[in-house]
Amino acid sequence: MEGTVKFKSEAGNGRQESVAFLDPGKNSGGRSRSKILFRTFIVVLLLLILAGVIGFLVWYFAIKRPGSVKTESSVAPPDRTTLVYSGRLTLANLDYSTDLEDPTSTRFKELADALQQVLNSTYLAAPDLKGYFDHSAVTAFSEGSTIAYCWIRFVVPNANSSALPLFTEAAINGNLRRSTRTPTRTVSQETLRVSDLVLSAADPRTVKEPGDGSCIFSYRAGPVGETTIFSSPGFPSGYPPNARCQYVLRADRGNVIRLAFPTFNVEDSCLDVFVDIFDSLAPERKRIITEKCGNRPPSNPLAVLSSGSVALMTLVTHSSGSAPGFQVQFSQVPKISCGQTLISQTGNFTSPHYPDFYPPNIDCSWIIQVPSNLHVRVQFKMFRLKEPDVIDPVCSKDFVEVNNVRYCGERTFLALTSSSSSIEVKFHSDESFTDKGFMAEYSAYDPGNPCPNKFSCSNGLCISDSLKCDGWNDCGDLSDEKNCVCDAAQFRCDNGLCKTKMWVCDHVNDCGDNSDERNCMCDSDQWKCASGSCVASVKRCDGIVDCEDKSDEDLCKNTTETACADFTYKCKSDICIGVVNPECDAKEDCLDGSDEVNCNCGVRPYKHNRIVGGTDADVGEWPWQVSLHFGSQGHTCGASIISERWLVSAAHCFQTSGRIDYASAASWMVYCGLRTQGNLKDVQVRGVKTIITNNQFNDNTFDYDIAVLELKEPLVFTDTIAPICLPAPTHVFPTGMSCYVTGWGLLSERGQLAVVLQKAKVKVINDTVCNVVTEGQISPRMVCSGYLTGGIDACQGDSGGPLSCQEDSGTWFLAGIVSWGEGCARKNNPGVYSRVTTLRSWVKAKTGI
Repeated sequence: MEGTVKFKSEAGNGRQESVAFLDPGKNSGGRSRSKILFRTFIVVLLLLILAGVIGFLVWYFAIKRPGSVKTESSVAPPDRTTLVYSGRLTLANLDYSTDLEDPTSTRFKELADALQQVLNSTYLAAPDLKGYFDHSAVTAFSEGSTIAYCWIRFVVPNANSSALPLFTEAAINGNLRRSTRTPTRTVSQETLRVSDLVLSAADPRTVKEPGDGSCIFSYRAGPVGETTIFSSPGFPSGYPPNARCQYVLRADRGNVIRLAFPTFNVEDSCLDVFVDIFDSLAPERKRIITEKCGNRPPSNPLAVLSSGSVALMTLVTHSSGSAPGFQVQFSQVPKISCGQTLISQTGNFTSPHYPDFYPPNIDCSWIIQVPSNLHVRVQFKMFRLKEPDVIDPVCSKDFVEVNNVRYCGERTFLALTSSSSSIEVKFHSDESFTDKGFMAEYSAYDPGNPCPNKFSCSNGLCISDSLKCDGWNDCGDLSDEKNCVCDAAQFRCDNGLCKTKMWVCDHVNDCGDNSDERNCMCDSDQWKCASGSCVASVKRCDGIVDCEDKSDEDLCKNTTETACADFTYKCKSDICIGVVNPECDAKEDCLDGSDEVNCNCGVRPYKHNRIVGGTDADVGEWPWQVSLHFGSQGHTCGASIISERWLVSAAHCFQTSGRIDYASAASWMVYCGLRTQGNLKDVQVRGVKTIITNNQFNDNTFDYDIAVLELKEPLVFTDTIAPICLPAPTHVFPTGMSCYVTGWGLLSERGQLAVVLQKAKVKVINDTVCNVVTEGQISPRMVCSGYLTGGIDACQGDSGGPLSCQEDSGTWFLAGIVSWGEGCARKNNPGVYSRVTTLRSWVKAKTGI
């Protein structure tokens, strides 16, 4: 029938199902004049009614509800919830034409209007949903099987919140599937059917009307090899508030879209400000490639790829605050089929497009074949296949599969071996959220002697024989710690592992089964802390904290205000609060809010990956790290920025040695924002006005090893220069806490100074244990950190640098200052640091900070 669009589902059994519109273009002819007048009257009446309806709709949508696709807070008052579902309809038997890419074209409008009528009628006819249906829109089309992108909005008053469970994706999709099996109407003469559809929940802030000209941009990629550059509104001065921007991106069929961001700097609040990139022209959550916020360093730029020839990028900002925004390099690249057969005895392979994010919806396979008398070892130097906020123990989403075992998430290292001369490595990514991927090396080895002169781990790693049965999981699979005979200095755990006896009853679960901490008793003259450690009974309720958890001073009667200040955080109002580490945690624990004052510190402006591989620090990763140069000697010591004018370092760096007066402020130069020695790009160089060392510093014991430096000119804080927070005297850095030591010191005990800033992850060591291994040389102003087995430590040239610890709030605190140690990274000789909490009051007295 002319003027009919026919929709057909895959379950339609081959029957055409359609309902015709009344066609205003048809004329039956031969009507009488009276009938014509009567029909004219009816038409005029209908037009008047239609005009009234249109006027009401205009008033309702354009006046009463302006900005209907902005944030939920601006769409609806607090007494209702807005729900949006977005997705795509696959239309069969429809020839695609480029005019469907233009929302102003007649063809776009006709087809969009017909599909919108289907959407409206579907949900207005759904008994459970019709009372909450608000609006629908068809926003774009793409080729292949012609795909229409759309969204539907519902508004549920809070008074009807019991209806919210009705709004499941299954219900939304089910109603639409049933609707497309029944007749529908259209203004087009083409026969169409819906062969597939999928709608999923979407953020109301990311949808827009196709005719909304505010902050909608469309780009088609140039030829392969050509790059189009565009940026966020207002870049680099700053994006506008309440922006709701869309970037509709298209490439040629057979190619995929690549988006690389040389600059990405939006506010670090992904709830309110974010960039979403979708593997679709609809903001459907199930096909999101990534969601990002924050400030990315130029050394680790964001670069993502789509799986097909279309993509959608959205920018959402909030009502206040601004940042430069982003600049994008937009191009198209050929779609690849990844994986191959590798026959050399050594080599490497990576996830598709590494180091860009791998594309969604892709499968790869690498088959490695070596001579028949050899086996294969595969080691992943970089491995990150992780979806945000997803715990996936069975690796059902993105994964690498080897020997029928799946691996996903983030791994510092992963090594695997074959049981024959070949091995297959499979890689799979699903339709949503991609990541950095992996970089792997492989090599052939002799199964009879897999690790010449080394210990062979079960997973294929080769480690030094000296690391076997040392109490540490060096292999990663504990194979170096199994079947060990514990020596006289070791404790045998219930699970068979051997651990040093010094770790028994140190309230750290070193065995993994807690057997080293079970049945730990205190002596008769000791009191047991809540954490399990023991302190002398006379220290109970003496106004001084001896237990790391402060339990020795809890619930003490007749506690004076002065004693209270010794073991609990003291607010500016002189009220003490029993909250552990309340300062700068983004929560006001003090009634006067003083615990959150002066907290513009401890934040890294650049966002960094948790695992970047290697020991080189990234650009801006430690923005408070300072390199101190003395005269013509170059780098001599480290320091930490604590304000625009003040640094904190170690006193022993500034002691006169022979004829060299290291105490001379004029001889020192300060390099801030430095990563690579000699590269002064974006580095701020300052002279030193004053050096103040603690007058109790003992150059024999290194007690009170702290100094502060006043700069001649203040610093200007940037993405690579920022202060670290000073902890309150009551701040607790518990035993076992992971922290980082950084510096340009010697790479080994007799090695060379580092050129690139180095970082090392270390753990806070129990004071009692540290005092034993250092033969009683630890004072209350010192803290140990590192590993008793050695291998990771600060070294000469790192002195004065920071021991940086991050709290759950994300804020970094200066826990220690590199002070001394016996050699570098020696076994049972951990690094010793000046304990900043015990020296905090001295810093405040000298600097006012």
